[in-house]
Amino acid sequence: MVSGLAVRPYPYQQAILDALAAERDVHGRHRNLVVAATGTGKAVMAALDYARLVAAGERPSLLFVAHRREILQQSLRTYREVLRDGAFGEMYYDGARPERWNHVFASVQSLASYGVENIPAGAFDCVVIDEFHHAEAASYRSLLNHLQPKELLGLTATPERGDGGDVRRYFEGRTAAELRLWDAINAGLLSPFHYFGVSDNTDLSHIKWERGRYDEGALSNLYTGNSGRAALVIEQVRDKITQPRHMRALGFCVSVSHAEYMAQVFEAAGLPARAVSGRTPVEERSQAIAALREGTLVALFAADLFNEGLDIPEVDTILFLRPTESPTLFLQQLGRGLRLAPGKDVLTVLDFVGLNRQEFRWDLRFRSLTGATRRGLERQLERGFPSLPSGSQIILDEAAQDAVLANVRRFVRLRWSDLVRELRAHPTNDLARFLGDSGADLAQVVTNKKSWTKLRIDGDVLDAELNPREEVLLRRVRAFAHVDDSDRARAYRQLLANPQALVNDAFRRMMFFSLWPNGGGFHSIDDGLGHLADLMYVRDDIRAIVELCFDQSRQLTHPHRDLGLELALHGSYQREEILAALGHASLARVPSNFREGVLNVDVNGKNVDALFVTLKKSEADFSPSTMYRDYPISPTMFHWESQSTTSDESPTGRRYLEGGSTVLLFVRREAKNDLGTAPYTYLGPVQYVSHSGSRPIAITWKLRDAMPAEFFADTAMIAL
Repeated sequence: MVSGLAVRPYPYQQAILDALAAERDVHGRHRNLVVAATGTGKAVMAALDYARLVAAGERPSLLFVAHRREILQQSLRTYREVLRDGAFGEMYYDGARPERWNHVFASVQSLASYGVENIPAGAFDCVVIDEFHHAEAASYRSLLNHLQPKELLGLTATPERGDGGDVRRYFEGRTAAELRLWDAINAGLLSPFHYFGVSDNTDLSHIKWERGRYDEGALSNLYTGNSGRAALVIEQVRDKITQPRHMRALGFCVSVSHAEYMAQVFEAAGLPARAVSGRTPVEERSQAIAALREGTLVALFAADLFNEGLDIPEVDTILFLRPTESPTLFLQQLGRGLRLAPGKDVLTVLDFVGLNRQEFRWDLRFRSLTGATRRGLERQLERGFPSLPSGSQIILDEAAQDAVLANVRRFVRLRWSDLVRELRAHPTNDLARFLGDSGADLAQVVTNKKSWTKLRIDGDVLDAELNPREEVLLRRVRAFAHVDDSDRARAYRQLLANPQALVNDAFRRMMFFSLWPNGGGFHSIDDGLGHLADLMYVRDDIRAIVELCFDQSRQLTHPHRDLGLELALHGSYQREEILAALGHASLARVPSNFREGVLNVDVNGKNVDALFVTLKKSEADFSPSTMYRDYPISPTMFHWESQSTTSDESPTGRRYLEGGSTVLLFVRREAKNDLGTAPYTYLGPVQYVSHSGSRPIAITWKLRDAMPAEFFADTAMIAL
C-alpha cells in the first residue's frame, strides 16, 4: 500500500491495486485493463496506481484521456487529492491548453483537433484512458496506435461491446483486475437484486447456433408477435412488481421489431412504454429516457442499445427478453439497473428462460453472477443460492430450475468423450488455447485419472504410448496447479528442462515431494529428479500447468528470506512444498505421513512453529454464516485456536504465549478445491497479541505483513 497519501483505498480498491502491481512486477505486463462498475471509484484507483509509480520524488509524465469535461475535472481533482498537490496537472479541454505538457488531463476531442501525430510517441510515461470501451472509435484508435507509453492503463465498466467487439484485444485478451459484482454489492456500492428465472417454454433448440450465439434473425421471428410469451411477461411483471405502474424498467430485446412489439404489448396492458434503438434519433432517445426518469413511461425496450454507457440510477427493473449468450454482456445489461438511487431498495430482474440448445452456457452466467466455483455452482443451485450478498436473491421456478441445473451439470461434469471430441474438432498442443476455446476448466482435463497428455493421445493430437510409470505420475501433475511466484516457477522450469540443473536444494525438495509425497522408493532426491529425464510427457504436462497457472496468477508475492526460506510471502503452497521448504520433509520423514495442523521445527538454528489453518473445517459446512474457530479479524489480525489438548501452562502453550519461537501462518479457505487438495497461502510471521482459555487456547496473532486485500475479503466472509 502506498504511504503518505491523503486518500486511502477501500479493500476492494486495494485488491485491484495489488492485481495491477502483480501484472507489472510478476508478469512484466505494462498494458493493463481494469474493469469496475460505474460509481466504484475508477479514477481514485488510477490515481493511487499512479502514486505507486512515483519514485524518489519524481513523477512520471502522465496523459489522462476521457471524452467528457466532467470526468476530466473530477479526475484532476482526485489526482491532486491523492498526491497532496493542488497544482498537479493541466487541463486540455474546450479552450484550456497545457503549457508544461508533463501531466495532462485531455479530452479525446482536443487531442484529435491538435493532431495526435504532433505529440512525440514517447512523450508520456503513463497513459490512462477512461471509458476504454470507446477505444474502437477512430479518435481513440489513432491515439493508441501512435503513443508508446511505458504504462498504459485502461478503465471501463464494459469491456465487451454490444456489437460483439471486445476491447480486451488491446491487452492480449486479458483483464488485469475486475471488481466482482458481489464485492461491489457487499461494499454498498451497488443495489442488491432479486433475480427471478421464469420458464417461458419457448423451444430454442432448433434455432441456428453460430460463433457462440443464436441466429438473431431466427430469434426475432420467434419472439416478435408471440402473444403467448408476451402475455406471460405481463403476468410475471404484475406478479413480481408490487406497483408496475410506478416501476422504471429496461427490457432487452433481440431486434428492433421485437422491441417495438413489446412496447405495444405493454401499452395495450396499460403500462406506458417505448422502444428505442440505435436508429432512434438522439433527441427522441433523450426524451424517452427523461420520460422514464419522470415516471411518465414505465418501460423502455431496447435493441442494440443500453448495453453500456447508460446512467439511469432510477431503473429498478430489468427484463431479459432474449437469451444473452455472453456472461459479460449479461452483467453489462444487469448493471444498467444496479446503480443506487433514493427510494430504490432493490433491483428486480425477470429473466425469461426458454428451452435452450446444449451449447448455451448457464454455468458461465451464474458463475459471473455469484462468484461460485465450477462445482460450487451446482451446490448453490441445489441449495437455493445461500451465499449471495446481503439483500440479494436468485429464485428459479421449478421448470427453470430443472433446465438450468441440467445445463450446468452438463458443463460442470463434462465427460471425457466431450473433451476428446472438442480437441479433435480443434486440434492443438497448447493447453491454454484448448481451455479457452472449449470452455473447459483445467480440473476437467487434469484429474486423478486423466491428464493433458492422455487427452491429446485420445484426441489424436499426440501419437504416443504411455508406460505405467508415466501414467502414475501424470495423475500427480495437478499438484502443480497453484504456482504463483516467479522464483519457484523459474526453478521448476529449470528442473523440468534439466533435472540436474543447479537449483536451490529447497526447490529441488519441493518439486520432488510434490511428485512423490511418500518418497517414491528412491534413495535420494537427485535420484528421483533424475528419473524425470526419461519421462518426457510428465515433464511436458507439468511445464504446461505451471506456465498456465503462473500466467493467470493475479497475486503479488514477495520473497521471504528472514529464516533463509525459499517461500514467497502470499504465495500458494501445497503441504508437501511447505514441509520441504522448512526442511522437515526427507526420505526418512515423508510428507504423506504428516497429519497435524501444527509443526515445531528447527530452521537454520531457529525454533519455528508453522500453523496450518483450514478455515472451513468440513465440506458439509456449506453455509458461510457458520462461525469457525480460526478466522481473520482484520488484514493484520488473526484469531486462532490451538489443538484441544494444548494448555496455557504446557511447554507448547508457553512457547506460543511468550514468543519462544517464530510463528509462521499458512491459511487456506477449505481443504479441497476443484483440483483436489487445496493449497495454503503463506501469510508470513505473526506475533502474539492476546489470548483466552486453555485446552484449546484462543490466540489473537498480529501479522507482520497485511494479508492481500482480496484474500482477506474472501476469507473474512467465513467469520460472518
